Amino acid sequence: MEAEDSVRQAYEVYYRRLVGQVFGLIGDLAEAEDAVQEAFARVLAAPASFLDADDSERWLRVVALNVARTRYRRRWLFDRLVRAGRVEAAPPAVPGLSADRVALLAALRRLAPATREAVVLHHLADLPVGEIAATLGVPVGTVKARLARGRAALARFLADDDPAPLPEEARHA
Repeated sequence: MEAEDSVRQAYEVYYRRLVGQVFGLIGDLAEAEDAVQEAFARVLAAPASFLDADDSERWLRVVALNVARTRYRRRWLFDRLVRAGRVEAAPPAVPGLSADRVALLAALRRLAPATREAVVLHHLADLPVGEIAATLGVPVGTVKARLARGRAALARFLADDDPAPLPEEARHA
């Protein structure tokens, strides 16, 4: 019963935050929810490793990211079939998101997966560089490089989406 209570408490505290992080990575709310739910299902199947973890949120984040990566790789084949014209995909619909948010998510999807992970974890999940490095299992310098590349690419992608110049007063603010 202790394990179930710990998982229930973790779910209440971390679920929405983890869904937001995974959503930022993959741009699909239903997939993000599924990945996080699967992470919690894995906790229930083997609670000992979760209960022994030094940082339960990090443990859940790593599992959810691994699930999302696996789903991404599987979806890659589907996307190839769509591009080849062998399968027709339904247009994505995300109710309740502003045009700016949709543009940001589209720009994030254009980043390489490793770069996107670093950007989302830092800017959407508000994790410090050291925590991202520990979560992804890479050196701090690698995270910093990915963040720099990601920011530069996002600036280009978002500038392409809005070619209108800034008003004169905004340029001097």
